[in-house]
Amino acid sequence: MGLGHSHGHRAGGAPDLEVGRRSRVVVVVLLVLAAAVTVAGLVALWPGGDRPVLETAPEGSSYSEVTVTDVELLADSASGPVLLADDADGEQIMVQVAPEYLDVVEAGDRIRVLNLPVAEGVAAPYVFVDLVRGPPMALLAAVMGVLVLVVARLRGLGAIAGLVVSVGGVLWFTVPALVEGRPALPVALVTASALMFVLLYLAHGVSVRTSTALLGTLGGLVATAGLAAWATGATHLNFLGGEYAMDLRSLAPEADLRGILLCGIVLAGLGVLNDVTITQVSAVWELRAASPASTRRDLFRGGMRIGRDHIASTVYTVAFAYLGAALPLVILVAMSDRTLLDTLTSGEIAEEVVRTMVGSIGLVLAIPLTTAIAALLVPAAEPTASPASPEPSTPSAPGPVADPATP
Repeated sequence: MGLGHSHGHRAGGAPDLEVGRRSRVVVVVLLVLAAAVTVAGLVALWPGGDRPVLETAPEGSSYSEVTVTDVELLADSASGPVLLADDADGEQIMVQVAPEYLDVVEAGDRIRVLNLPVAEGVAAPYVFVDLVRGPPMALLAAVMGVLVLVVARLRGLGAIAGLVVSVGGVLWFTVPALVEGRPALPVALVTASALMFVLLYLAHGVSVRTSTALLGTLGGLVATAGLAAWATGATHLNFLGGEYAMDLRSLAPEADLRGILLCGIVLAGLGVLNDVTITQVSAVWELRAASPASTRRDLFRGGMRIGRDHIASTVYTVAFAYLGAALPLVILVAMSDRTLLDTLTSGEIAEEVVRTMVGSIGLVLAIPLTTAIAALLVPAAEPTASPASPEPSTPSAPGPVADPATP
């Protein structure tokens, strides 16, 4: 890894201070060891064989997209609510739809339907499956991508590339490995470590600063994974009440449902963990640039003052993120006659509570760890120059005396 030590400022205005040779060697050795362990884990845990496929369409049926032309017509059909739509050839077809979707679907909407084999007595061989959401989601993705590139420029491009790599890594390695029953804790650690190596250097460039943040992230990641492994076992979380538990048990009998939950907890905290470590390293570097004479202890204390503010805001950010994702479930459980304690410790609510607390503890531990690493690796304090003492003046030789008779 080319961890340079040039003076001046890097792209984005961040100071790139000169780091000692010993510090750079320590960083490189630690990261090489971490990378070697990660690669070995990838090789040992890499899934093999064919991945099971969940068949969603009955034999002889097919999916297609159609345009709704009329929602009210035939709504009281004997076979259930029916709407009219135009298929790809412009021919009008009848589509059976669940009653709860009648208020959602409007004329002109694109919907996805399942074309069932024609059976006697069936008025509409087409069954509503879902709304087509591709175009608006593609527009959102395009707007996000453009804004990230305009505001963050090259770093934004690196972040987008890292996001693509992350999704690909989870789909090609993590998911098949869990389906085949590979141990979840090593899978989670290897996945997160590999992604962090790629994401941080893509988004922030190769430097001692980025490598320092990576060390802090890996330390926080290990703490989060260990805590998640203990918490899922101690609280007896097993994912059995999940929406897709039955499908997973039938389709992937070798998969460990508790392990899948554990892996999800580790990966869920990865983004926030990365955020706090990058921020803390940048804070320490900026403090050193602003105060070259400060001791490492002073830098750590200053970094922790910033870190405490970060903790205060990030903890409830994590909590609200999980609360928002599970809001429908929270509403259903809150409407029951159970006490608050029973509600918080029941089934899927307990999963979200444990997920929130584990993620929060992981990032709280990562902040002092990363700050300490940054304070140790940042360039040493510059010696303060003592004020120069004035040199004694020596009497100058008298110059030639002018002749008073000279006019």
